[in-house]
Amino acid sequence: MTNLSAIMPVLKDTPRVTCPERLVTSRLDYCNSLLFGLPHKSLHKLQLVQNSAARIITKTPSINHITPILQQLHWLPIKHRIEFKILLFTFKAIHNLAPPYLSDLLHVATPTRTLRSSASIHLTVPSARLTTMGSRAFSRSAPRLWNSLPPQLRNMDSLHLFKSTLKTHLFRTAFSL
Repeated sequence: MTNLSAIMPVLKDTPRVTCPERLVTSRLDYCNSLLFGLPHKSLHKLQLVQNSAARIITKTPSINHITPILQQLHWLPIKHRIEFKILLFTFKAIHNLAPPYLSDLLHVATPTRTLRSSASIHLTVPSARLTTMGSRAFSRSAPRLWNSLPPQLRNMDSLHLFKSTLKTHLFRTAFSL
């Protein structure tokens, strides 16, 4: 992070947030969906990196609380970033925008009778043989996260609209807004 603060004066012509933000968030988001289900202790180190980046970008002292800074930057905490990525992969898989190997892992539930909730896309959650790793698998975690979304979010067809609404939903959940 100290290298990032050293190059900030050079980036006068670019918007203050864009370049460093993209640099940091691309590293935080790289393969982060593999981190789903890890204990808080394991994710805490990544959260500290995100917090440090937010402080450097906004030039906020370390004595100030980080939550308002993350809200100002409109950054999701690490746990919610991971959920965002998994849910985005799930949306793409359901709508045939993802590779077949991901789409084949998800199965849309077909209800035995017509219910009001039948209008929204529901996924079946397969059982897991291993309690530690099995529940972290995409085939199990994606349907659980998907089914926990509000029905209006699950019924969207537009990827752009889904991403925007999903981020807003997770942002409100993360910061209790």
